[in-house]
Amino acid sequence: MIPASLVRLRDVAPTTRVMTVAIMVSMVAFLDGTVVNLALPATARDIGGGMCTQQWVVDGYLLAVAATVLPGGAISDLFGRIPVMRFGLAAFGAGSMLAATAGTPAMLIAGRLVQGLGGAFLVPGSLALINSSFDVARRPAAIGAWTAWTSSAFAVGPLLGGLAVDFLNWRWIYILSAIPMAVGFALTYWLRRVPAPTERARLDVVGAALSAIGLAATVYALIEQGRRGWGDARVDAALVTGVAALLAFVAWQRRTAHPMVPLSLFTTRNFAGANLLTAFVYGGITMGSLAIGLYMQEVAGYSATAAGLVTLPSPIMSLLFARGVGGLAARFGSRIFLISGPALAGAGLLLIGPTAHQLHVVTDVLPGRILLALGMVLAITPLTTVNLSAVKSAHSGIAAAIQNATGRTSALIAVACVGVITANRMTDAGFARLLEVSSLLFFIGAVVGGLGIRNAPASAEPVSDAARERPVSIAPASRAA
Repeated sequence: MIPASLVRLRDVAPTTRVMTVAIMVSMVAFLDGTVVNLALPATARDIGGGMCTQQWVVDGYLLAVAATVLPGGAISDLFGRIPVMRFGLAAFGAGSMLAATAGTPAMLIAGRLVQGLGGAFLVPGSLALINSSFDVARRPAAIGAWTAWTSSAFAVGPLLGGLAVDFLNWRWIYILSAIPMAVGFALTYWLRRVPAPTERARLDVVGAALSAIGLAATVYALIEQGRRGWGDARVDAALVTGVAALLAFVAWQRRTAHPMVPLSLFTTRNFAGANLLTAFVYGGITMGSLAIGLYMQEVAGYSATAAGLVTLPSPIMSLLFARGVGGLAARFGSRIFLISGPALAGAGLLLIGPTAHQLHVVTDVLPGRILLALGMVLAITPLTTVNLSAVKSAHSGIAAAIQNATGRTSALIAVACVGVITANRMTDAGFARLLEVSSLLFFIGAVVGGLGIRNAPASAEPVSDAARERPVSIAPASRAA
């Protein structure tokens, strides 16, 4: 006989079941993105591979996510949210184990690609489950709880990753990602069936194929030039193919009746400006974060744990100021924050660097990281709000998805350009160039914020509470700063 004090799984409220699964799998997906950068030097020492391999380990995941995240919504609607989430869980878990047991760089990169394919369905799928399981009145609180829990992954991720690398092994990062995926897969059978959408989704197969080919070929060219050099037939062919496919993607989106990316949304000034600013901000933070983590370990000789500790200003700043910034932006307008935030972040990166060829964390890294974190906090919430407020409430879902894809694609290209900027080798000079380019991206973003964003008039259609609470889940690697 089971004591009355024990609650059986079947007695748990359906919405609690949804929140349990959604939060757990999303936290692991975010956590995995924040810890991998810190494991790159240890991974290279173990299985070999230089900067090209390190770029592929990061970009393998980002490439799969960027190519899948936009059609992912239609796929979930076509095949069912819970079955598609099961696929994402299985793929992420399988990719994690493949990466954990990798004996060669190629095997590790393959594991990251499979992880990314699964990850593309986990976070949007979790939000879709929450959206379908809660009524309008309770949805903002549910999404707020999801955001709070998943944000904690960013707070502890880098530190946990550093500790795992230093005291266990880099492979444990992937093993510990696989275990919750198996648990989550089993728990999906505990969920109530989600009703199918009333309208049948349309999948833009041609658009998805063109975007995937364009991104993959372009990234291949940018990364492999470090190994093969410009002028290599494969590199040049990949670059031409990638650019041609991306141009064809834009042309196809203009002519198809059911585009994956409705280009008409970009005729709205604030929507276009917010997405352009997203590209510069997330490109800058991704490149800068990767550069700092690699330089601290490979050149300055710090441990992975120390490299993780210096990321703590970001979650602390977010915890202290993020909610207040949202309120101030609502009162005074978002434009000032979208100018000052990227400008401060860019200035923070310029403050980071070795003194007399020796890097001191307290004097050479932390002040810049604090300013960088403050700038990101000032920018992110107003940036999301402007993007969603620029469209009608009925289009808030696709607006968030486009901004998500923009950030992921920008992060993808930023990582691919690291080898181009450093001549495929991390040195004092290469590190300085990376921080200069990252800062420049932020400063251009500040200009875009000033010229491309207008404060919404009081009569403008307000963004719904549910939409305002919906986080735009950009590439984890970029948010680990």
